Amino acid sequence: MNLESYIRDINDFPQPGVVFKDITPLLANPDGFHEAIDLLAAPFEDSGITKVLGAEARGFILGGALAYRLGAGFVPARKPGKLPWNTNSAEYSLEYGTDQLEMHTDAVVPGDRVLIVDDVLATGGTAAAKADLVVRGGGTVVGFTFLMELDFLHGREKLGDHTIVSLMHVE
Repeated sequence: MNLESYIRDINDFPQPGVVFKDITPLLANPDGFHEAIDLLAAPFEDSGITKVLGAEARGFILGGALAYRLGAGFVPARKPGKLPWNTNSAEYSLEYGTDQLEMHTDAVVPGDRVLIVDDVLATGGTAAAKADLVVRGGGTVVGFTFLMELDFLHGREKLGDHTIVSLMHVE
């Protein structure tokens, strides 16, 4: 199955000059969505993953399905002020600005082996912020898994020596 055929480009979103990679057609296709989750999980099946961490909103969709597939728990990372418990926060740079993520202080604990998931690896800022939150919670980042990677932004350079899986690459 050609997963790339289910990704739609939206020009000038969320701001002029940005090409947004819309994964909703992939999510709407049962066969494509199932295959994507299987491919994202496969390299980590024997890694002892205890938690999958995803950020809102697309990371929630992929992360929940991936956690189920791997028999792990799911940890949501959210925008500031959205979580009802004590949080740690991490600021990061995007290709078009800065933002911040928060995670409950008890969501990742020492001994947790965490897989970080998102739809797109761009500059690496969001993924690195999630890794920072995992480490601050006492967990170990086992790897990162993405539907696609924007290679021209060199985001993987911010992620260290972890295993990084990207199903699709945009040059």
